Amino acid sequence: MLIKPASDIRSSEITDKKTYLSRREFIRGATATTAVAAAGLMAGETWLDAAEPAPHGRKLENVKPSPFSTTEKQNTWEQITTFNNYYEFGIDKAAPSMYAKSLNTANWTVAVEGECNKKAVWHLEDILKGQTLEDRIYRHRCVEAWSMVIPWVGFPLSEFIKKCEPTSKAKFVEFTTLYDPKQMPGTRMAVLHYPYIEGLRMDEAMHPLTILVVGLYGEVVPNQNGAPIRLAVPWKYGFKHAKSIVKIRFVEKQPMNTWQLQAPDEYGFYANVNPKVDHPRWSQATEQRLPSFFKSYKTQMFNGYGDQVASLYTGMDLRRNY
Repeated sequence: MLIKPASDIRSSEITDKKTYLSRREFIRGATATTAVAAAGLMAGETWLDAAEPAPHGRKLENVKPSPFSTTEKQNTWEQITTFNNYYEFGIDKAAPSMYAKSLNTANWTVAVEGECNKKAVWHLEDILKGQTLEDRIYRHRCVEAWSMVIPWVGFPLSEFIKKCEPTSKAKFVEFTTLYDPKQMPGTRMAVLHYPYIEGLRMDEAMHPLTILVVGLYGEVVPNQNGAPIRLAVPWKYGFKHAKSIVKIRFVEKQPMNTWQLQAPDEYGFYANVNPKVDHPRWSQATEQRLPSFFKSYKTQMFNGYGDQVASLYTGMDLRRNY
């Protein structure tokens, strides 16, 4: 090994401070993903000393209980709002709680494009007009083998899709999320390709379990959890649950989602929870139900929603279509 003395190292070869710190943050985030203990997660402790629970927001009116809800014990507001995957605000699990508070969600719009008869730019108030909001207590399973039980408030995506009148060519629904480096410091790092894009097959999007989320625990959904409108598809891994949606596009061909583009050997299009298929870097057979430190839960096929959704994938090879 040739080691150059300091006097022989050219200034052009020295890593600048900004790049060095960015790499350190990336490595620190990757470590937290593969070893939750490194992030300071111990049973009974807070996620990270710096994590800040979201302030409580406006109460949503006329929210009805949903027959689709699980009866499992729910995670607390503090747990749900301090441990998030939202790379636009940083790759540490606590980063969204610290940096998402400045996100401006006023006058939010969602553009509808593609193979539909009602192309338009919808204001959030118009999307919600006439919708019956339901309290949907869903299991949330992350691909990193941790899970929570979250009381979302939302309405079926299918109700909004019907208003858009997709044509017969619309086989998939593509979701694009907000990309604003001024408000989202995490986007300034070259970790993912932005804006974040996700997709569902049309029958998945129309399934009654698939919802557009606008609330949490009966209040408006906090910024770090995807305000003001996000996706929840409870039988799929969490990376399918696009946050802060700004565009919905009806397309004929299967869209390329962000994680599929980033790491195609690890993340496929379907993202159905399948405990029999290991992630290349860890097992999916068991999961860590936060705030527990231990992987003591046996992972269920389709995250426990198999009775409702297994028929969507009849005849498919769920090892190849991961």
